[in-house]
Amino acid sequence: MIVITTPTGQIGRQVLDVVLGDVLDGGESVRVIARDPSRLSPEVRERVEVAVGSHGDPDVVDAAFAGADSVFWLAPPNPRAARVEDVYVDFSRPACDAFKRRGVQRVVGISALGRGVPGNAGLVSASLAMDDLIAGTGVGYRALTLPSFMDNLLRQVEAIRSEGVFFQPVAGDLKAPTCATRDIAAVAAGLLLDPWSGQGEVPVLGPEDLSFEDMARIMSEVLGKPVRFQYVPVESFRDTLTRRGMSEAMAQGMVDMVTAKDRGLDNVELRTPAASTPTTFRQWCEEILKPAVLA
Repeated sequence: MIVITTPTGQIGRQVLDVVLGDVLDGGESVRVIARDPSRLSPEVRERVEVAVGSHGDPDVVDAAFAGADSVFWLAPPNPRAARVEDVYVDFSRPACDAFKRRGVQRVVGISALGRGVPGNAGLVSASLAMDDLIAGTGVGYRALTLPSFMDNLLRQVEAIRSEGVFFQPVAGDLKAPTCATRDIAAVAAGLLLDPWSGQGEVPVLGPEDLSFEDMARIMSEVLGKPVRFQYVPVESFRDTLTRRGMSEAMAQGMVDMVTAKDRGLDNVELRTPAASTPTTFRQWCEEILKPAVLA
């Protein structure tokens, strides 16, 4: 039995698709935890068990993890949370209790790069604290430690389309890893489908380190129009987040995270062949960004 959280989210949906694509012989059953099962396609609902509710609810996870061998764990975003710890650590406490009570063998979690880097990195620090909480249960745990996602640029499709610009509060010439969410999903699904034991981190770094200036050049070439990168001061970044309804605590958590990234947080992990995933930024732009911009 494989249990998948956030089955309609950006990463969880793709994890579910890969797992269902590989579960062909009836050897595994798949259960999902979904607040709104209507967001699952009819084809998916025919092939999975559905536990309705939040995976932060003790009763929901206790029932959902009954008989589970492996769990895909992702703490969902909560932009209005009073504390960043609420989103990661406190949200995960009921599941950690259920991992132990229900005898779950393996958990694959979505986390971040930055282990061992001193200082407060906001959302990253909270995510690493969540990893420690899960590992403390004794369950087999693989934390997928991730840099920024290529797919995050989809949030700026309108600016790219209409103004030929995208914005980040990070230096434009800083080269760092970046990965596609579909590669994250492929790594997660592989771990859910294969037996393993113990605890550790699994970096997912994409195939190359790029700066935002590099990305602007590639985007320009793929889209056939000039696209430039514009640096945004962190104060303006914070103000934009709060104007859009994010709580002060979560906005500060985002600021602390991007400040740490600007200081090289995502560059601490040594790139190895095992940590490098296949989707290049150019390929992602051709297959994902360009259709979104043209839509």
